[in-house]
Amino acid sequence: MSNLYGDYNQKIDYVFKVVLIGDSAVGKTQLLARFTRNEFSIDSKATIGVEFQTKTLVIDHKTVKAQIWDTAGQERYRAVTSAYYRGAVGAMLVYDMTKRQSFDHMARWLEELRGHADKNIVIMLIGNKCDLGSLRAVPTEDAQEFAQRENLFFMETSALESTNVETAFFTILTEIYRIISKKTLAAATDGHVDSSGGSGLLKGTKIIVPTPEVSATRKGSGCCLSS
Repeated sequence: MSNLYGDYNQKIDYVFKVVLIGDSAVGKTQLLARFTRNEFSIDSKATIGVEFQTKTLVIDHKTVKAQIWDTAGQERYRAVTSAYYRGAVGAMLVYDMTKRQSFDHMARWLEELRGHADKNIVIMLIGNKCDLGSLRAVPTEDAQEFAQRENLFFMETSALESTNVETAFFTILTEIYRIISKKTLAAATDGHVDSSGGSGLLKGTKIIVPTPEVSATRKGSGCCLSS
């Protein structure tokens, strides 16, 4: 456990920008707070515009700084937040599993994301609030079918109970790392090393990413099971 947090002065090898998108009040801000600070606020207010949090972690002995952007879900802010898709290497499409409309809007959010983001962006579909099982309005099967059709990762989470939150973020960040490190290796082999992916200026809490289980990383799988 002595090396769990690592050396705060260690340089950052990669910076990954991930955006959270979806309708207002689906829990994007709570997911971000739970992952970056292990906090949950009952009185959370709607996000205005865009804000972001960072968390530094170690993947395959490389130090990765995740820069996670929380975009407002209200329609009137969408023209503002669309600019923030640029440069994102990962995205989480978040819906509230107790609100069918928020899931029905996923296709529109996905279309907007793909219209602004890099074509190789890693995308995960998140069904949040799985602690409210008795109020479920979106069957897991519907979400799995959508995720498989659109080639997305999928997981159900509960920011309130911290169910699958870390697993979801670790999964998407590990997949981004896998893709980016392959590109870096290929560039190095060709003699063109891209050094723009890292910065040693910012510090954060370092945690070791566990090896994701196959069920969590396989696209179209990984849901919250209620007891």
